[in-house]
Order: sequence, then structure tokens, then C-alpha cells
Amino acid sequence: MRLADVTDLNALGTPGLPLREFLLVGLTAAVVTFLLTGLVRLLALRFGAVAWPRGRDVHVTPTPRWGGLAMFGGVLGGVAVAAQLPALRLAFDYSSEVRGALLAAALMVLVGALDDRYELDALTKAAGQTTAAGVMALQGVQWSVLWLPWGGGENSAGSPLVFSQGQAVVITAVLTVALVNAMNFVDGLDGLAAGVGMIAAGATCLFAFGLLYKAGNDPNYYTPALITAMLAGACFGFLPHNFNPARIFMGDSGSMLIGVMMAAATITASGRINSAKTGDLIGLTAPLTVVAAVVFVPLLDLLMAVVRRTRAGLSPFSPDKMHLHHRLLEIGHSQRRAVLLIYLWSAVLAFGGVALAVSENTTLVLWGIGFGVLLAVLATAIPRLRPAPRRPPAHAPASTS
Repeated sequence: MRLADVTDLNALGTPGLPLREFLLVGLTAAVVTFLLTGLVRLLALRFGAVAWPRGRDVHVTPTPRWGGLAMFGGVLGGVAVAAQLPALRLAFDYSSEVRGALLAAALMVLVGALDDRYELDALTKAAGQTTAAGVMALQGVQWSVLWLPWGGGENSAGSPLVFSQGQAVVITAVLTVALVNAMNFVDGLDGLAAGVGMIAAGATCLFAFGLLYKAGNDPNYYTPALITAMLAGACFGFLPHNFNPARIFMGDSGSMLIGVMMAAATITASGRINSAKTGDLIGLTAPLTVVAAVVFVPLLDLLMAVVRRTRAGLSPFSPDKMHLHHRLLEIGHSQRRAVLLIYLWSAVLAFGGVALAVSENTTLVLWGIGFGVLLAVLATAIPRLRPAPRRPPAHAPASTS
């Protein structure tokens, strides 16, 4: 930790982690989002940002979109509170990464809102996503180093793989575009994307707290925790309006917001691993472990969709009804149960990955993950395990009622 950081923290009288401040920021984002969603719903109806039922959709009634505008308002409310708190204000003083994440999020919300209203083509949306990644990279949000569990000197646990600036920008762009589209693809049932986003943000926030604790509350480590606290709060505040039966959809404005902020959080967290204090494979690969675990479900859905569509000679962005949530509906789950199942899978993998990265008792964590996976498998297979309904014999007389 730098001398200036220690001086600032001593002056503030905050020797421990500012957990209450982060909680206040998250609650502010949740309350502002909850209050703004009703107003945004009226605006969406007024300006025609409405999702009309299509053949691939599950909902059967026209539903307003633009929920992402309310969520972004909640994020801005969280930023306003954080900027007034002496401890969290240091996140803005020591780094431009929060500003970069907010600028990219604003761009994604704008592109998503236009798509919710006018149905933009895939190329235009991809250009907007790439531009947002470039904005973040210009503000310092770049995946520039990865610690490898081999090489190094005699007293070193590993060796750093340092990317050039061009390589770091490309990696940042690829990860951002992948996460934005993954969250966009998973947004197919009421409350699904908001819940998965809240779980992913919460798990990443816990990982960031672990890094912050190991760094001795260094303000340079505040960025990923602050971004995910605001995002988790915004998703939580939107869920009451969006859970089945939904009164409003987040639309692309919301799913893109979640994707780009998750990208910013994971990238900023990745550059803060101190290999000198890490002596095992799991610790060194913690960024990759956490990213893979947190976004496993939406990324799996994205990869399956791309493979499925390209094998059929279609565009990777052509719509269909073969996403993971569609498959859960096909085997007999209701909409609510399908959403809760994906929540369960996401939570087991996300929090399990974080626990694996930060806990010293690897065996216990693996047993816990195994139990969670078994529970999720059994819950998923419930319709298959139920006995088939008994049919009346063919010679039974027909009812006259």
C-alpha cells in the first residue's frame, strides 16, 4: 500500500473494510431503480418501446421495455452516494476506471434503448459494444496481466504474462462483447437476466472484498467492489417489477448494461492479484476461475446458440427457441421454476468459484460445490423423475358429463 493511501485511511478513521458504505451504495441503487421503474414503464408505453409477442417469445401479452433506463438511474444514484462518502470517494480519486465503466454503460444503455424501440440490426449493436469496450480501455479498464502458475524465480509462486497495450485492448473488447451478448441471450424469461445479473454481481463483489481485505483496504482495490455493489443493487431493485408475471422488461438496454458492467468489474479485479502472496494454482488462476464460474450459465447458452445456428447455416444472431430456458420449459418446468433453477445453477457455480478462489479449505469448498451441483441436477430432473400420469384403459366407457 502506498504511503498516501495509509495517510488517507488513518485520517478517515477507517482501519477496516468500508462494508457499510458499500451496502449503502447498493441499497441506494436498489431503491432508486425500484422507484424509477414505474415512471420508465409509462415512458416506454408513451413512446412505443413495447415487446409485442413473437413466435419465439414466451410472453403472450404486449409488455413495455426500457427497464435498463431505470437500472442505469439506480447505478447513477449509487455513484452519487459513493462520491459523498469519504471512504468510497477514494475510488474516484485514485483511478479513472469507475468513470470508464459508467461511460461504457451509458453508451450501452443508449444503444439498447434504441434497439428496444427501433430494432437495430446486429452489426450496429456489435459496433456499439466494441465502442463501449474501447471507451473502457481508454479509461484504463484493460486486462493487461495474467499470472501463470509456472516459471519465475526460486522464491516466486509463478510468472506474469504481460500483454501489450494492443493485446490488452483486444482481450478487453472480446470479453466485453462476449459478456454483453451472453446476458442478452439469457434474457428470455421474466426475471431471468435480472436475477442472474444480481447473482453474478454479488459473487464478483465478494471476490473483490477478498482482494480488498488481502490488500489491507487499499483504495486502489475499491473499483470492482463498487461497480458490482451498484449493479447488484440495480438488479435487485428491478426484480419486483420484472419477476413473473413481469410488468416491464429490462430490454437490451438492461441486459447490455449488466454485461458491460460485469466486464468492467471482472477486468478491474483481474489486474489486482498479488502473486507474491499466492502460492497455489487456484490463487494464481483466481481471475479466470471467478470469471468462468460467474458467467458460466449465460456464456454456455451463448456458445450453444452460436454452434447450433452456424451448423444450421444461419447467423449466430438469428433468433430461435432452443435456449437453456426454452429447454427447461420443454421438459415440464413452469416459467417461475425454470427461472429459479437457473438462479440455482448460477449461484452454485458463481459462489462456488469465488469460494474456491479465496478459501484456504479447498476440500470443503469442493464438497460444497458437489452437493450444490447434485441438488441442482435433481431439481432440474424433477419432471423426468415423476411417474407418467395413468391413462384410462382403451375399453373404458366414455364420460357423458
